[in-house]
Amino acid sequence: MNVFYCENCKHQVFFHNTVCQYCSTVLGFQVETNSMGSFAKIDAQTWRNLNPEDPHLYYRPCYNYSTYQACNWVIPAEQDQLYCESCQLTHIIPDLSVEKNLHYWRHIESAKRYFLYLTNQLEIFPKPKKHPDDHLGLQFNFLMPYDGQPVMTGHAHGVITLDASEADAVIRVKTRLDMAENYRTLVGHFRHESGHYYFDLMQHFFPEWLEGFRQHFGDERQDYAQALERYYEYGPAKNWSDFYVSRYACAHPWEDWAETWAHYLHMMDTLDTAYHAGLKMQGQHAIDPDLHFKEPPLLSQDFEHTLSNWFALTYILNGLNRSIGQEDAYPFTLSGIVLKKLHFIHRSLLDIHQRIFTHQNTHQV
Repeated sequence: MNVFYCENCKHQVFFHNTVCQYCSTVLGFQVETNSMGSFAKIDAQTWRNLNPEDPHLYYRPCYNYSTYQACNWVIPAEQDQLYCESCQLTHIIPDLSVEKNLHYWRHIESAKRYFLYLTNQLEIFPKPKKHPDDHLGLQFNFLMPYDGQPVMTGHAHGVITLDASEADAVIRVKTRLDMAENYRTLVGHFRHESGHYYFDLMQHFFPEWLEGFRQHFGDERQDYAQALERYYEYGPAKNWSDFYVSRYACAHPWEDWAETWAHYLHMMDTLDTAYHAGLKMQGQHAIDPDLHFKEPPLLSQDFEHTLSNWFALTYILNGLNRSIGQEDAYPFTLSGIVLKKLHFIHRSLLDIHQRIFTHQNTHQV
């Protein structure tokens, strides 16, 4: 996550802000520049941009921003869509006549925007699903349990369904403890389920990619339902941490990919924040990892160095958390096999980026 500043008073502002806490200037996220914009309100639907370098002078807030305060993204005034790029991906929301549901929905949309910010940085921002048979687009359904029927969080054919009740921290923590998970967050759900979506895109556009996938994650053609049934009946192998990033990753190659993909996104977003904040650390001994960036971590050419930075950063994060009486921010240990899987994901994204760059240059010529 980048570091953002108010154009009016130059104080730091944050990705989730709607106004500057120092001067009350109105703020909004501009997806085309991946930045927080500062605006002077002409009227409710006309906001003048305070950044003289931005090509768009006027913006308006997304409908969900101005109506429900469930968004903080803006749209260039000359564009005619009602919803921003984030809200266009949301298809079903909880019943807002139930008071708590608006609170839940706002939290879910906020987590979704954090997920989408990184996809924009990685140049893999998803497109909205155009129709039910469009398996390349993406849509989100945020559902509440009804009449005792639970909501099954998951992905199928470009539709990601999330249990909106997990916006309640008590419910989410209870579920995490019941399932013996180290980590369970709303943004984590988006990152995990998006792994299934991006897997489908990869095998569609780059079928040759599956060979490398199977070398690292196994053969995804094994029966998924039977694999899950086996996992829930017998649990993970005792030595699961030697091969997988989490217990659930043992269940099936698809879940191994999704869990590792989510972990990769966690790492990259955290490293990107550290990079933009200018964090550095010099190890006290030769065996201690150093934290220093010789290139931006996203789509870095030297992933070994990026991993070294990650290990150093997690030592800092865990130490800081312990100092204030909190659990470790990063309660994971990564085996050599898991590191190879992370390498594969990184190489896959680099390859996609190179193909897009080559395609754009070819068409420009």
